[in-house]
Amino acid sequence: MDIQDEGAAGGVSRRRSRTETLEMHIVTSEQTSPQEDRPVILLVEDEALTIMDLGDVLEGGGYETVQCASAERAMSILQARPDICGLVTDVELSGKANGFDLASSVAEARPKLPILIVSGRAAPDPARMPAGAHFIARPCSGEDILDQLRRLMPC
Repeated sequence: MDIQDEGAAGGVSRRRSRTETLEMHIVTSEQTSPQEDRPVILLVEDEALTIMDLGDVLEGGGYETVQCASAERAMSILQARPDICGLVTDVELSGKANGFDLASSVAEARPKLPILIVSGRAAPDPARMPAGAHFIARPCSGEDILDQLRRLMPC
């Protein structure tokens, strides 16, 4: 996906790559100030359109989202944001670790944090699923993920 970026006062334009667009969206999402007592969900997905669409659904459902594309970045955000009260992650992510690895690390670091793993390609291997984590298979809608998240969330 390319997005046209026009310079100031009609200046030079350039095309942004899908990665630049995702990174720009993520930086904007991370810098957004917390909204009035909305539960904060860490959303981890490396597909730009998917993360933007799902983020919109979750935010429309009453959550604030912090978004990133890799397990490594997600762990960094989780350590810096004690207000995060839920994790939604895809299995296939950018970086070295996948969503199962992330879920295991998060379950160890924050054992009471609700974890929802979503994938259309990887089956939920019971040996890789941390205790208390839930799996939802794609195809599913953002509303399906929102409904499942609401069932898991204490906040």
